[in-house]
Amino acid sequence: MVEETPWQQALRYANRANPYPFYEELRKTPVARQPDGTYVVSTYREIVALLHDPRVSSDLRKRPVPAAAQTEGSAEPVAEPIRAVLTEPNIITCDPPEHDRDRRMMMPHFAGPPHAPHAISDLEPEIRRIVDGLLDDMRGKNRIDAVDDFAYPLPVTVICKVLGVPMEDEPRFHQWVETALDALDFGPEADSEEIRSRQAGGRQAVREFGQFAADLLDRYARQPGPGMLSAMVNEDGPEGRMSKGVLVSNALLLIFAGHETTVNLIAHSVLTLLRHPDALERLRRRPELIVPGVEELLRFESSVQFWHTRSAVEDIDIAGTTIPKGAPIFLAYGSANRDPERFTDPDELDLERRDNQHLGFSQGIHFCFGAPLARLEVQVAVGEFVRRVQNPRLVEDPPPYRHNQIFRGPRHVLVDIDGIRD
Repeated sequence: MVEETPWQQALRYANRANPYPFYEELRKTPVARQPDGTYVVSTYREIVALLHDPRVSSDLRKRPVPAAAQTEGSAEPVAEPIRAVLTEPNIITCDPPEHDRDRRMMMPHFAGPPHAPHAISDLEPEIRRIVDGLLDDMRGKNRIDAVDDFAYPLPVTVICKVLGVPMEDEPRFHQWVETALDALDFGPEADSEEIRSRQAGGRQAVREFGQFAADLLDRYARQPGPGMLSAMVNEDGPEGRMSKGVLVSNALLLIFAGHETTVNLIAHSVLTLLRHPDALERLRRRPELIVPGVEELLRFESSVQFWHTRSAVEDIDIAGTTIPKGAPIFLAYGSANRDPERFTDPDELDLERRDNQHLGFSQGIHFCFGAPLARLEVQVAVGEFVRRVQNPRLVEDPPPYRHNQIFRGPRHVLVDIDGIRD
């Protein structure tokens, strides 16, 4: 039996709750070639260098399709049901100048300087209203699920409002997202009958999700409405309009990324603070620590553990290794954020950590589009949870984790409580 690499071990479901010992071993070889030809980069310095290297492409169209992926229904060493269905790129799967143009076209309709400098901060009262309502609904309960009762409802409600997605459609796209995520498997368990079946379901889920987005965009083309998607489909700026396929691909990205990673961050923040009662009490006494505290929680439990769409367009010499042209590159953010060469005592939670330039939102031109909104949501949600929930106690540790390896997060976080403060 061939011994598994530290990366393969980190990707096993049995190690989902704690991949960090395997990351520590992985960092001994900063750029490690895997048996399938993928190069995994696990150290902070090398990842940052590649994030700013023009020889690294994010465009999936520039990556050779694995032979096993060329037949519908066959096992894929790297299962990518989205690439198998959607042929048009979005802003995280294309390169400049296409990326820069599309991001410029999207940004005015989302938020942020110079287009709408107060758009995100103006959402704070609504976010607080939603958080207060979720906590009020916990009154009279002795046990809550910090995922289903709290971490999920907030970001999905907010992103539907921002994008203009009818909230009544949430149960449908929630199921599509879950099915597609469960189909993504990058580890040694991918070549199994269970995963093969999930891959077929994932492709179908993406097709249905794509049709839903296309129908919604068509509706807004006929009759403009509220939200970012309507604004995008009716764009008449100096650079014209996106094609229908690119609009659909970016709409899917916005709906998915607009809530999925934030769910995991809120859930992991609650879980981490309950594991560190001293930190929780410090945050309760000093609520102003929520801003640096969220940055530390982003570093400590990265919502995106790694990213998988990059590849080398030229040979790249880095850390004593040559990544050959055409090779897939996986950037292991979860490992880099625990790199002792960059962070002092990286396995310790420090809500007042200085110089905390984590990679929780990546870096470079693909820096997370929705980072300002995610930060605000988590600051409000975690701050109010700490303030209002009386004597929270973990029921199960570690909790059960979701299958997906990229967007690593607990499926449930059961918490016993004594009540909810006003």
